[in-house]
Amino acid sequence: MDRRTSLAAIGALPAVVSTALANAASLPVIQALKPSPTLPVLFLGHGSPMNAIEDNPWRRAWQAMGTEILARNGPPQLILCISAHWLTRGQWQLTGMAKPKTIHDFGGFPQALFEQQYPAPGAPALAQKLAQELQSPASGSALGVDPAEWGFDHGTWSVLKPMFPKADIPVLQLSMDFSRPPSEHYALGQQLRKLRQRGVLIVGSGNIVHNLQATRQGSAAHEAYDWAREFDATVQQQIRQGQLDALANFQSLGALAKQAHPTPDHYLPLLYAAGAAAPSEMPRFFTTGFQAASISMRSVLWG
Repeated sequence: MDRRTSLAAIGALPAVVSTALANAASLPVIQALKPSPTLPVLFLGHGSPMNAIEDNPWRRAWQAMGTEILARNGPPQLILCISAHWLTRGQWQLTGMAKPKTIHDFGGFPQALFEQQYPAPGAPALAQKLAQELQSPASGSALGVDPAEWGFDHGTWSVLKPMFPKADIPVLQLSMDFSRPPSEHYALGQQLRKLRQRGVLIVGSGNIVHNLQATRQGSAAHEAYDWAREFDATVQQQIRQGQLDALANFQSLGALAKQAHPTPDHYLPLLYAAGAAAPSEMPRFFTTGFQAASISMRSVLWG
């Protein structure tokens, strides 16, 4: 398997504090999903890992969105997260461990960030069932289940911790088969749509624009390169008009797409969220702006 991060080398993992382990051990094990009203689907522009601990507009918006979802829908039975930071080759996989570890897949950040933990439980039985229920779009084969290797990378825990700080909702991560074309990522996202009526909150975590080679530190949230603004605006228009299938054709934008995404890992999670949404659902952009002039922080809610 090919594991990639868009930041520096993986940092050392600190030990989980005993209280967090105790809390995780006491959480119920979920075996099956029950029918539910249709839950929303989210795409979150996660940006820098520091957003998990800094007091800024994006983190506050994630906190408010978590509060809103709980108040409007009650706790989801399960959160299924597709992060830009879990890339596999040759197969899609679901995390299948009971107690997924918190992965600090970055380097050069303050120690306080490495000390962050998100001890939400996994759902091994559900992972096995969903792996059989979902199918690889090209081959129709079942998905794989990772029993021990992965966990929650920062694309997942950095946004879920502000949204659901109690870490009491079971979470699965779905990897992205990086050997497959964008259309298949969107097609797998369409398979996820039915899970929204079974108590599952679908969360894609990446960035609509993500070019680390062009970052301009110290830039304000309203400052960005012209090409970053253009790509972000193009995607916004497609989402607003319900042209969700068009999102998979982003590479047809040529040089503009290549500037926005030298590699497409941070764009692909949007395709899963868009696939799980219905074109008739009115989107809501609840965060916007840029980090370092080349990372779009746009987030979208459907439903």
